[in-house]
Amino acid sequence: MMLIFMLTGAAHAEQDVTPGRESELRQLVLHDCGACHGMTLNGGLGPSLSAESLANRDVAELREVILNGRDNTAMPPWKQLLSDAEAAWIVQQLQDGGLVSR
Repeated sequence: MMLIFMLTGAAHAEQDVTPGRESELRQLVLHDCGACHGMTLNGGLGPSLSAESLANRDVAELREVILNGRDNTAMPPWKQLLSDAEAAWIVQQLQDGGLVSR
C-alpha cells in the first residue's frame, strides 16, 4: 500500500508544478545548481546530475538532498524556496535527462 501511495504521490507531485513554474525551476537548476554541479550539470564542485549518474538513485533520497542539503558539504538546503512537489519534479526531470544542458 505504501508503494502505491509513493507512486501516486510522485505522479501527483508532477501535476502540481505549473508550466510557468517549470520554466523558473529549469532556470534555477541550470544557473544555481549549475554553479556547483557544472553549467552542463555534468559535475564540478558537486557531482554530475546527468541522467546516467542518477539513473539508479532513489527518488525520495534525491528529493531529500535537494530539500535538506548535505551536512559538511557545499550542498545547501532548498526547502525555503522549493516545495516537495517541485523537488520531486526536478528529480524526475534530471533522471529523464530533461534539464541537462546540451
